[in-house]
Amino acid sequence: MQFKILKEKSDYEAALSRIDTIFDAQPNTEEGDEFELLALLIDNYEKEHHTIELPHPIEAIKFRMDQMGLKQKDLVSCFGDKSKVSDVLNLKRKLNLNYIRNLHQKLHIPLEALVSDYTMPTNKV
Repeated sequence: MQFKILKEKSDYEAALSRIDTIFDAQPNTEEGDEFELLALLIDNYEKEHHTIELPHPIEAIKFRMDQMGLKQKDLVSCFGDKSKVSDVLNLKRKLNLNYIRNLHQKLHIPLEALVSDYTMPTNKV
């Protein structure tokens, strides 16, 4: 098989088909080397064409709270008091650098997910 950068969907699909065929190839063989190279080409194509958006920071916090079985009161140490926790989770207060650091350390949420900018809802009366 001739190797080239995967630019078209048809190239990507052909590479997926071929890698499926040689999936059980032994390392340090011709097919094993082909498998490794195809895996790199496929990974590169997927990173370029199938990017996954970062979640909204507050949704990331809520998701991790759910995963860890935490309640709002469990985040007081990250925010200072329960009213700040409530305000942040209800989009009445934005995350600041200290909140982000504390959440990253306590909940192990990737910093990239916490630092993305987001807009606050406007209050209509």
